[in-house]
Amino acid sequence: MGSIRISDTTREERIRIVAEALSWGDDCGDCSLDACGIDKYYLPYIEGQMELSELNMARASRAYEQGDGGRGHVGSCAM
Repeated sequence: MGSIRISDTTREERIRIVAEALSWGDDCGDCSLDACGIDKYYLPYIEGQMELSELNMARASRAYEQGDGGRGHVGSCAM
């Protein structure tokens, strides 16, 4: 596999990259994004606005926050 960077790919290649990563592979063919059901989350990558790695980092930073998970612990050792 070659580079997945925006500068190295066409829009069609980026659609294929996302579809293959989501395990749709060749079943997607030349259909539109709506027909394939590709998650709109990946649209900025497909449209060449944001690298895939940046999207993944943004999602991870929103999904995981550093903290105690609401357990009320404030930096003390449990031992």
